[in-house]
Amino acid sequence: MNPLLSVVERKLNALPVTVQLQMPDGAIVGPNDAQVRFVAREKSALAHLAEGSVGVLGQDYVEGRIDIQGNMRDVMAAAAALLPGSPVEAAKGGWLTELVRKVASVWRHSIERDAKQIEFHYDLSDDFYALWLDPRRVYSCAYYRTPEMTLAQAQEAKLDHICRKLRLQPGERFLDVGAGWGGLLLWAAENYGVDATGITLSRNQHAYVNKLIEEKGLSGRVRMELLDYRKLDESQPFDKLASVGMFEHVGRAQLPGYFAKLRRLVKPGGLIMNHGITAAGVYNSELGSGMGEFIEKYIFPGGELTHISCVMEAMTHGGLEGVDVENLRPHYARTLWAWSDALEARLEEAAQVLKGEQGQRSLRAYRLYLAGCAMAFEHGWIALHQVLGTSPAFGRADELDNPPDLAYPWRRAYMYTGQ
Repeated sequence: MNPLLSVVERKLNALPVTVQLQMPDGAIVGPNDAQVRFVAREKSALAHLAEGSVGVLGQDYVEGRIDIQGNMRDVMAAAAALLPGSPVEAAKGGWLTELVRKVASVWRHSIERDAKQIEFHYDLSDDFYALWLDPRRVYSCAYYRTPEMTLAQAQEAKLDHICRKLRLQPGERFLDVGAGWGGLLLWAAENYGVDATGITLSRNQHAYVNKLIEEKGLSGRVRMELLDYRKLDESQPFDKLASVGMFEHVGRAQLPGYFAKLRRLVKPGGLIMNHGITAAGVYNSELGSGMGEFIEKYIFPGGELTHISCVMEAMTHGGLEGVDVENLRPHYARTLWAWSDALEARLEEAAQVLKGEQGQRSLRAYRLYLAGCAMAFEHGWIALHQVLGTSPAFGRADELDNPPDLAYPWRRAYMYTGQ
């Protein structure tokens, strides 16, 4: 027997789900009623199966070198078992690797490059995202306050969770950095009475949110600008600020400067909420086994992950004091599976939206991306942290007495009142 095929067959037989493999010459290995079916069109895909390089195997799928059939939850159970070890450990590097990563992080995050990278992802197609996001198009981790919540309910709970942490009050000036399709921006304005400003680098999102603002009659109190956060005017600082699902695009080398900019955009004593994906490993900016390369190539070019300890260090360098940290990792796993299930249920419609060969490549990439990230959050390979920060007010004796110029109360009851 071919040694490579022997290794592949042994690996497939050890998987927790049944798998059938069709080889490039048409030969078939595995049961006909298998839960997952691989159709290899090129021999290179067999080598990637044998190696357990699931990220590279994902690239084979997107590029048509292999077809993967079956329920995505079964596919991801197989993928996790194929891995030779933890993708967190596989992504570790020595001092030279870290130096190269730091130099690359500085180079790849100019204002111009960041704009192009954001457009690559978020301007793919509004109609495509609408197929599997909730009605508010909230494209970030939901908050399942109760187990029976639907995705739409959990997204509204997340928006409210952020507003409660920020203690938004009527009339306050609120800034949403990377406002997406306007979910938090509009929720804060409509439910908390704030004067809200959002920014984005996506032209599609910019146009979509401004249309919503006009339709809802909020033009005098809410605005959405096509602007890089580095270009925001600091002369009139805001009362509160949120950055949701955005700082992953900033780059590890830029994080101290990013947090320093956010601090200057908020009044002394105001609050800043940073919500974003974090790495499980202290020293890796992506997952190993080809998974990081897959996301870089097909989904988020320029994206970098940072461990929460490094985030807190960068916040400190940026002049902020962290006052509350919450890990929502299991919430994001459930959110991603909800997105994946929704997309799988509407694949035919998605194929009509993303037309042509490039569109079909994008669809295949997103199928693996959503399910693969759900798996990664379930296994603890990546996490999601909300960090609440403020400008320090050291030396004051009245901090616990809720003085009007300091927003944080140093007691958590305000988060849960009325829950």
